Amino acid sequence: MRVFAAISSFARSESGAVTVDWVVLTAALVGLGLAVTNTVSDGLESLSNEIRIQLESDHIVEDFN
Repeated sequence: MRVFAAISSFARSESGAVTVDWVVLTAALVGLGLAVTNTVSDGLESLSNEIRIQLESDHIVEDFN
């Protein structure tokens, strides 16, 4: 529980240095999130194009007689 107590104390602290740490930490997490989103979106775009091509080439039988 010492780690949790240290994190909790850090989160509640309002001194100037800790505030700067929070800003830097938050900016790093936002940057990481944007990088992951960019990487994943490229792969999803490629996959969605492959799915679109496959669906366009499929033939649907409308008459079951």
